[in-house]
Amino acid sequence: MDPGAASASPARTRLNKLIADSGLVSRRKADRMIEEGRVQVNGKKVYEMGIKIDTQNDRVVVDGKPLRRKFEHIYVMFHKPRGVLTTMSDPENRPTVNDYMAKLPARVFPIGRLDWDSEGLLLLTNDGDYANQVMHPKDEVTKTYLVKLNRPARQEQLQKLLRGVPIVGGRVKAKHVEQVPRGREEHPWIKIIISEGKNRQIRQMFEKVGLDVMKLQRVAVGRLRLGALKRGELVFLNDVAAQRVFLADEPETVKFKKSYKSAKTNSTKRETRAVPATR
Repeated sequence: MDPGAASASPARTRLNKLIADSGLVSRRKADRMIEEGRVQVNGKKVYEMGIKIDTQNDRVVVDGKPLRRKFEHIYVMFHKPRGVLTTMSDPENRPTVNDYMAKLPARVFPIGRLDWDSEGLLLLTNDGDYANQVMHPKDEVTKTYLVKLNRPARQEQLQKLLRGVPIVGGRVKAKHVEQVPRGREEHPWIKIIISEGKNRQIRQMFEKVGLDVMKLQRVAVGRLRLGALKRGELVFLNDVAAQRVFLADEPETVKFKKSYKSAKTNSTKRETRAVPATR
């Protein structure tokens, strides 16, 4: 089939739009890739941005890799190191999470954020509906952190965190807080679970009760655990693993949140596997 042949079929779309809709690159960059001969349709290089493609039958290859269709959603768990921005680009050329995503078959974006000086579990996806549900306040997705403090916390300070404290953005409270042993660490560690997601919330909460955070690591979102994933590594999540964020991480009251199911996600499960840093 001639990929440039005109057709009024609703199953056909412009090549540059198809590439952009896949989430691989923007439409402007897709135009440039086509002009540079980096795109093949049915085994032949094409150089015209506006040619119409049969989205069901034509095979599109970009830089030697088959084009991933938009409906193929990707869910990624990444262990963000300290000193890395939770953004896909930075005008000052500081390290970003995008520096670690080179091996992914499509563009993804972070769900929520971790501060520059925080580390731990960060979710990324190209599924906007899933991201919106994870971040929506009504679903109360829990986030679990380990916090290293400058000095031991008194019981009344921890109780204040459970009752709630005012910070920039409103009043917030912990769903659970406890002291945890960390080997021979000189400084005390606290495990804290929250369901809000305000900017620098954990640091502000401890500051309000007179404690300074020396180190902050997110170890779980819902019941999805960071586990032994090393700093700078990521894993692809299958649909079952991606749903674990909606299972609340509450030591005494564990309950399922409403299950998210995308109508566009097929039932084939991807294997969850570690991918090393690609900086």
